[in-house]
Amino acid sequence: MKNLLSLLLLIFTTQTIMAQQIQVTGEVLDADGNPLPGVNIIVEGSTNGVMSDFDGKYAIDVNTNDKLVFSYIGMANQTITVEDQTVINVTMTASHDELDEVTVVAFGKQKKGSLVSAITTIRPEELRIPSSNLTTTLAGRLAGLISYQQSGAPGDDNSRFFIRGVTTFGSGVPDPLILIDNVELTSQDLANLNPDDIASFSILKDATATALYGAKAANGIVLITTKEGRESKLRINVRQEQSISSPTRKFEMADPVTFMELHNEAVATRTPLAHRPYSLEKIDKTREGVNPYAYPAVDWLDLMTKDVASNSRTSINLSGGGKIASYYIAGTITNDNGILNVPKSNGFDNNINLKKYGVRSNINVNLTNTTLAKIKVSAQFDNYRGPIPTGNDVYNSSLNANPVLFPATYEPDLAFSSASHILFGNVGNDSPQYYNPYADLHRGYRDTRSSTVIAILELTQKLDFITKGLDLRMLINSSTKSNFSIWRSYNPLYYELNLYNKQTNEYTLREINPATGRQTLDLEGTATDATNLVYMEGALNYNRTFNEKHALGGVLVYTMREQLSGSATDFQSSLPFRNLGLAGRFTYGYNNKYNLNLSFGYNGSERFSSKNRYGFFPSAGLSWTVSREDFWKNSKINDIITKFRLRASYGIVGNDRIGDESERFFYLSDVNLNAGSYGRFGNNFGESSQTTRINRYGNEDITWEKAYKTDIGIELGLFNDLDVRLDLYHQKRTNILMSRSDIPTTMGLTYTPKSNIGEAASKGFDLSADYNFIGNDRFWATLRANLTYAKSKFLKYEEPSYPNAPWLSRVGQPIGQQLGYVAERLFIDDLEVRNSPTQMFSGLPVQGGDIKYVDLNNDGVINFYDQTFIGHPTTPELIYGFGASLGYKDFDISFFFQGSGRSSFWIDYNSMSPFKQESIGEEGAIGNTALSQFIANDHWSEDNRNLYATWPRLAASQDLLNSNNAQSNTWFLRNGSFLRLKSFEVGYTIPKKLIPWKSRVYFSGINLLTFSNFKLWDVEMGGNALNYPIQKVVNLGLVINL
Repeated sequence: MKNLLSLLLLIFTTQTIMAQQIQVTGEVLDADGNPLPGVNIIVEGSTNGVMSDFDGKYAIDVNTNDKLVFSYIGMANQTITVEDQTVINVTMTASHDELDEVTVVAFGKQKKGSLVSAITTIRPEELRIPSSNLTTTLAGRLAGLISYQQSGAPGDDNSRFFIRGVTTFGSGVPDPLILIDNVELTSQDLANLNPDDIASFSILKDATATALYGAKAANGIVLITTKEGRESKLRINVRQEQSISSPTRKFEMADPVTFMELHNEAVATRTPLAHRPYSLEKIDKTREGVNPYAYPAVDWLDLMTKDVASNSRTSINLSGGGKIASYYIAGTITNDNGILNVPKSNGFDNNINLKKYGVRSNINVNLTNTTLAKIKVSAQFDNYRGPIPTGNDVYNSSLNANPVLFPATYEPDLAFSSASHILFGNVGNDSPQYYNPYADLHRGYRDTRSSTVIAILELTQKLDFITKGLDLRMLINSSTKSNFSIWRSYNPLYYELNLYNKQTNEYTLREINPATGRQTLDLEGTATDATNLVYMEGALNYNRTFNEKHALGGVLVYTMREQLSGSATDFQSSLPFRNLGLAGRFTYGYNNKYNLNLSFGYNGSERFSSKNRYGFFPSAGLSWTVSREDFWKNSKINDIITKFRLRASYGIVGNDRIGDESERFFYLSDVNLNAGSYGRFGNNFGESSQTTRINRYGNEDITWEKAYKTDIGIELGLFNDLDVRLDLYHQKRTNILMSRSDIPTTMGLTYTPKSNIGEAASKGFDLSADYNFIGNDRFWATLRANLTYAKSKFLKYEEPSYPNAPWLSRVGQPIGQQLGYVAERLFIDDLEVRNSPTQMFSGLPVQGGDIKYVDLNNDGVINFYDQTFIGHPTTPELIYGFGASLGYKDFDISFFFQGSGRSSFWIDYNSMSPFKQESIGEEGAIGNTALSQFIANDHWSEDNRNLYATWPRLAASQDLLNSNNAQSNTWFLRNGSFLRLKSFEVGYTIPKKLIPWKSRVYFSGINLLTFSNFKLWDVEMGGNALNYPIQKVVNLGLVINL
């Protein structure tokens, strides 16, 4: 009995200890780190619960073995075991059951469960990477978006991006429409946008999503809204980042000695008896480094660039408000520097420096219980300073200079010892004969100031007194952009060796251009530009649910747009650009299962004649949420497939962004009544008179380019944790504007007429998957992946008839694919050349080691008719991305890989060929192209008769360089596929016991690793090898939420 009592006492004591009651306190935050009031916190399996207060804080008495469940509408529930924790802070994330979430759509918002449109959204925090250019973050992150970057120069590093690929050609614009807070803006405005200011980011892809924007929506829409304030006390968020950037891959040049040896070889291999450019003495002395001025050896690229650059970004935002008014105010400062190496002796710093200042104020005011006013003002100011040539030009110029002809600069000799200027090297008599890129880089600087000011006033009036769910919204926007540039420069003073004593190693200098050289800066030129856009919008919205089953919705929108340019150069461009539009949408949903969407856009464009000025663009879509059917809910499959939706849509979307400004009014003839030409009749007495010249005949039949879009979508939710979305689409583009190729020259036109004669088709799919897991012990994980495949082809194309060479027709070929010759290999020797099909371009001879082309039509002659379409398009047909974010307690880590496939590019034979001489720059100085290391490593020669060498037989003659090997061909065709570690970040949230406010420190990077078979330069740059390289960035950041 005594033992039994002891056992019961032990059990009771153990249970008491295990169930010891404690008080748990904490704070609940949203994904942006802001306090979240109204969150329910209950003990699992009981009625014991509390709610977070105005500051997101809570306190609850629990037992140590209890589990706390945190729940909030639209957020995923979180369950945490208490154990011995007395402080539990929770960050709520969006619910994975997205059907009740609200998505921003054209001119309104809709629940995801009622959408019939193909819309991809991304959480703004996924766009936060250490880059001051938002467009560089997009590739691989949104299903349906094709994006690539081909330069890393600050201010010139925007990525190109297309929704579902390039679907038009000719003179049409393939870029999507960009809307920020319902205002049409440019890709540069998007590039300047701070991800911290973004509330929602979506791309609209199909007809039902874009039809309301009619005139400019054929290429899809990027739709962004910025953050607004909400009812809460003042919140201050500060972010500071400091980063270091460097090229992802550095282009390698051959050393100067190799340059001379192979230059001699290039001359000898084509013309054996010709004089060699460089003597053995010069080669040996250069190798020995006897005197850098007498025997110069310049690595221009290394001289003109640095390894790294430092950059910084600072942003702050304030938000809060009460029942009447709320506010969101933000400011951003970025400072980006280039990797150009500039001398202090110049007296000014012309390395690239781009400072950006952005401010934003979004204020909401409840004027009455039924009237809401939104006042949004944003401004962007960019200050750019850099060399007069662009960053891309600087890199190009480093390959357009002889490394052994003269040094970049000289040290002053005795005669010029008092010179205060830089003594640039060159060769010549009264003017420099050759191009010195170092002098061109440092001869001056360019200052550019750009500003954008956008003001939006939006009023929403509820009209429930007429009928519940009805409201009227009016918006007016004014956007003003201006920029000006000033070039200040001096004319460099060039010098060359006058006398050189080989015994004493002493030298004297001679000034080449004393009459034209100048030491002081002077104004070289200016440029100004300004535009103003006024946009007005009025919308009548209706949303109401009857009997909890029938959801009716509708919107009717009228828009007006006028843009005026202050830098017009002629009467036509001085006229305002105007568009009008009427659009509508009707939606019906039954029992949260079946949804119907009918939309239209009716738009007017000044570009077309009165009979084609207005276009009507309708669309329709259906969706069925199968998983909300009773038969699905009651089946076992519901335990696996927790969400199953089907969507389908079809519609027509228009595009008036065709042609250029000079073709603005297609229906009007362009006639110059005061042309400067004259005619001669009979004897020429030297008389002339003003004549009439017809530049263009008006064409009243030119009309809208149209896109016929079909989309089928499937949405699956698996185990309540995994979301999969697949969209299959087809698009036919008609009325594509093209130049006519069959107009006889006897018409005497200086302009080739254009007509809506082209057609194209595209198809593909968008696939995305997201997995969210929230576990106990404050562990969470998010996995995401997406894949976009977009293929387009020509259906109709204005081209000559090819009855005997049908493979030359573009019809049926992918848009962006290049025509070229199929290279078999390199010729073995001159004997094989003589015994092969005739292969001569520009009448110049072909030799052993040159490229041998396939005679496709077997006529014994290699000519135009032996070309075919080679490789893939230059724009990728395949873009994908995958990544993960993981967190445990106060630590988090995330990474994202981006990949690209089915694209081709070409090594540009003409621009990469060494030893050529050509005119460069305004003064016509001669450049002697440098030698790339990959050519030196692997080229055909008499000693290396490799028929598959990377580079064919060398040449030094300009004519030979532009002949056989310079044709577009498969020999220089390269695969543009790659996989890149686009971003990586590891962070630590500092506990509040150490700092009284929420703070997080993190280390991040972008473009850290690239996997590709192509190793010569960054493969994403394609054929732009000589551009300013894409940058790899490592970054240290700190975020403080007060």
